[in-house]
Amino acid sequence: MVFDGIIISFIVGFLRKGNLRALAQLKLKWGWIFPLLLVVELAVFKLQNSYKILGQWSGSIYIIVYVLGLLFLFINRKNRGFTLILIGVFLNFIVMILNGGRMPVSVEAASILDPSYTEVLKKSLYAKHTMLTSSTHLGFLGDVIPISKPYPRTQIISIGDIVMNIGIFLFIQYLMTGHRLAKKGVTASLSLKGGEK
Repeated sequence: MVFDGIIISFIVGFLRKGNLRALAQLKLKWGWIFPLLLVVELAVFKLQNSYKILGQWSGSIYIIVYVLGLLFLFINRKNRGFTLILIGVFLNFIVMILNGGRMPVSVEAASILDPSYTEVLKKSLYAKHTMLTSSTHLGFLGDVIPISKPYPRTQIISIGDIVMNIGIFLFIQYLMTGHRLAKKGVTASLSLKGGEK
């Protein structure tokens, strides 16, 4: 869902005649850590079912990834939208840490997905997600919200995902249309047109 939010935000930004000038000059503290955490998370997700020891430690690795991600967001919280992103990530983090480092998934919500996903959810020994049951802590913060047609990609998301994507949207819109560098391009264009004869 995060990637969806980023793509949608850029599309809306361009429709609003925004630009990427400010993005090119963007400087975030610990800016290098975000792509690193993303690579680690994707690697663990892909390999955890193939290597037993990785699967056994995957829950702990996800928690470390989330803690570092939260620190990154906190030290950059003054950026537009980052407080909402921080809250969204924290909501996902809290439900995962209370459930062994896994994101609880509603089987009922997952019924909109391929049946094989539900089977893996029930039987897989290692995965980033776990089946939501009566013993799940704060289950309402898990992946319990189904999204299907007319949305182009069927998926299930959490409350934290929604809050996080609102923050991402506000951040990217500000960079593309509200930042001084983005406005500078528009002002220059208007000045040029005003001087034409």
